[in-house]
Amino acid sequence: MSDMPVAVRRAVNDLKDQHGEPLCAYVYDLAGLRDRVRGIVECLPPGCEMFYAVKANPALPVLNALGPLVHGFEVASGGELNWVRNHFPDTPLVFGGPGKLVSELESAVAQQVELIHVESLLELRRLCGITSRGQGRQDILLRVNLELEDTPSTRLTMGGVPTPFGMEACSIPDALALLAKQDGVSLRGFHFHLMSHQLDEKRHLELITHYLDTVRAWETQFGLDVTEINVGGGIGINYTEPDQQFDWTGFCAGLGELLQQYRDRPWKIRFECGRFMTAACGFYIGEVLDVKRCGSEWFAVCRGGTHHFRTPAAQAHNHPFDILPGAKPSFDAPRVVNQPVTLVGQLCTPKDVFARQVHVQSLGVGDLVVFRYAGAYAWNISHQAFLMHPHPEEVFLE
Repeated sequence: MSDMPVAVRRAVNDLKDQHGEPLCAYVYDLAGLRDRVRGIVECLPPGCEMFYAVKANPALPVLNALGPLVHGFEVASGGELNWVRNHFPDTPLVFGGPGKLVSELESAVAQQVELIHVESLLELRRLCGITSRGQGRQDILLRVNLELEDTPSTRLTMGGVPTPFGMEACSIPDALALLAKQDGVSLRGFHFHLMSHQLDEKRHLELITHYLDTVRAWETQFGLDVTEINVGGGIGINYTEPDQQFDWTGFCAGLGELLQQYRDRPWKIRFECGRFMTAACGFYIGEVLDVKRCGSEWFAVCRGGTHHFRTPAAQAHNHPFDILPGAKPSFDAPRVVNQPVTLVGQLCTPKDVFARQVHVQSLGVGDLVVFRYAGAYAWNISHQAFLMHPHPEEVFLE
């Protein structure tokens, strides 16, 4: 239990005391979130900014905690745009993502987002059409899917190979020709996001070096004056080895040295991280309902499931957890002692697995399994209506 903040442990115990039914809940440590994000932002070298990718966790208490600390928010749909703008009318926004509707582009222009990350030539034509009808002006970045000779391998590749994200570099001349024919859309630079789940800070620096070298070459080739480069997010959380996390401090030190090589350029370097900032603030709790042996394996059935907490199923990993001992049941129930166990939920599918064959010292009915790193791509990406189970309680600790 050393990794669980005292306030979270207290909240979990309080929730258990308040409920007659077995517990299923999310608890978010907002104080811990603020401390983490403050440290992340303060570590950035001069000339760099951090935007929060709302898709990771759009819960309003989370956004309220982050708003004063980050430089702005990145949204990836019209729904996210409206949600954030309704609550943060003055916060800088950038709008990215593939397949934007014309109505979403119109809304983004009308709501004065700072930048739209344009994903294709067709999207650029649509945006130029909107501004040519007198519906406003708009600054943009072109999102380019660079081809890489040696594509770094992570668990989620967003570019460097054929993907639906961004445009090919060979499309840049056509984009510039289109922009030259109108004055309602202005190019400020480029957006790159080739990797997600990046855990190696040295390889990430190599990737950013490639971005910067490429933009400098494009400035010369196309006669551009770039003022901004968005290097995306993509920094991961090590779920399988929680003690081996991305070295943000070392990365920022290396980035500062790297940017000295480009100090003649007026570039603003912008990040848009999500998971890296909020994952650690969230905890998903499922009370053990049943423990049983089937063949040679032990299974513990927890309240809830991957319809509430999809992260381990989506990423195909054993999710890290702690066990908070509960009251012993009044009936005779088996207990797993010093053996491996598979943690599952209540769903009618064998894919409803949180962690498979993980060794535990002791686990029985009534114990609480507390899954860490549940603050990003968790509740908001889960198939919440499946089997019509009640939703977990959400508690935000101030």
